[in-house]
Amino acid sequence: MAMRKWAMGIGAGLLLAVGTGQAVAATTKPSAEQVRQLMQVFSVGKMFSQMNTQMAGVMGQQLPCVPAGYWQNFVDANGVKQLTERMVPIYQKHFTAEEVAGLLKFYRSPLGQKVIAEMPATMAEGMQIGRQWGQQRAQAMLGELQKEGKLDAQGRCPASPSAKASPLKGK
Repeated sequence: MAMRKWAMGIGAGLLLAVGTGQAVAATTKPSAEQVRQLMQVFSVGKMFSQMNTQMAGVMGQQLPCVPAGYWQNFVDANGVKQLTERMVPIYQKHFTAEEVAGLLKFYRSPLGQKVIAEMPATMAEGMQIGRQWGQQRAQAMLGELQKEGKLDAQGRCPASPSAKASPLKGK
């Protein structure tokens, strides 16, 4: 919610800048080095390492004939660098140099560091709540559709009248 407010604030600021003729500075693409710094602040290397460990476990189960050590080094320092370089243009496409500078300032602050540290837990908890809510909502919707006769008791579409009286049946 706070990020949405922050993004809306930036959007409003950009609109004001356009109106006063100051939008030129706000549209400058961030440098690759700026984006790399942002990824370093986000601890992207650490995230890729954790991702690699999870992937190694999955791959080890799927391909038990391959030694576990192979998967542990699948995303090494060179792989992290390659992936980071592929991500730089994405950030350059979606953020201005001014915005990346603001993100760097925020994420280097104590509050920004707390956001980075707490984000995995908050995202995991949020996904769990979202999954529960989705299941409850789906059950409620299915119940409504069953009450309206649009679904049968097993949650399937009832056979249409034309399917019951098939012209091939009598031939």
